[in-house]
Amino acid sequence: MIHRIYMHKQDIYEYIMFTIASVVMVVGIYFFKFPNHFSFGGVSGLSIVLAALLPHTPGYINLIINMFLLLLGFIVFGKEFGVKTTYITLLVSFGPSICERFWPMEGPLTTEPVLELMFAIALPAFASAIFFNLGASSGGTDIVAMILKKYTKVDIGTALFMSDIMIVASACLVFNVQTGLFSLVGLLAKSLVVDETIENINLVKYFTIICNDPDPIVDFIMNDLGKGATVYKAEGAYGHQEKTVILTILKRQQAVELKTFIRKNQPSAFIAITNSSEIIGKGFRGYN
Repeated sequence: MIHRIYMHKQDIYEYIMFTIASVVMVVGIYFFKFPNHFSFGGVSGLSIVLAALLPHTPGYINLIINMFLLLLGFIVFGKEFGVKTTYITLLVSFGPSICERFWPMEGPLTTEPVLELMFAIALPAFASAIFFNLGASSGGTDIVAMILKKYTKVDIGTALFMSDIMIVASACLVFNVQTGLFSLVGLLAKSLVVDETIENINLVKYFTIICNDPDPIVDFIMNDLGKGATVYKAEGAYGHQEKTVILTILKRQQAVELKTFIRKNQPSAFIAITNSSEIIGKGFRGYN
């Protein structure tokens, strides 16, 4: 019963995060990518190029392509197709079309294309990082990647990167070289921003504490911070004195509290702190 309640709360939390991240992604796409013709980022980038050649808006083309890929995903994978990805795809697909109806854009928000490029990269990348971190995706070309993985031995990363390069190259021809170069910068920067965001979301501090009196420190970790620790005996190589080693992993704010506690109560303790973003186990995250 308790497990079911926990899972229900977790599902609610995830879908709230999916909704917020989808809104952030739509804002980045509609208000910054579309008006400047920044043609990077899979389906939205392709929609911008096609909108310049067809009598339709980028939002409408984005909706049609995403709905086609979503339908294709259901045909290929059936019930295996992710509910989370479906929910996000619907939000990201209909979002730009809704914005076109209620907030029509005549041109870029500002006269600073570099500033707008930064937002066009950062907002969708931040949203994508949240999706990936919660085990979902925004659909689009990710669905194409899933299908390629199932039926072919093609290197998916290379195939998707080459398709993105072709879209960026077409932006040079359809619009101008400056737009194409901005799009290329956006393409190269987006993956870096996504990776960096995921790293920061998951960042924890790995503590190695060497001390003479471990009990107060362990008690603080377990009772005040609510975390576990591993304790074992060790011997100093120089003086051959017996020491106690404490290993623990904490969130950033907890790490600050532990450092403050040790500095006040046992300043002679030796502390080594390492950043990590990939901790798997009870109290952190499971295998994805």
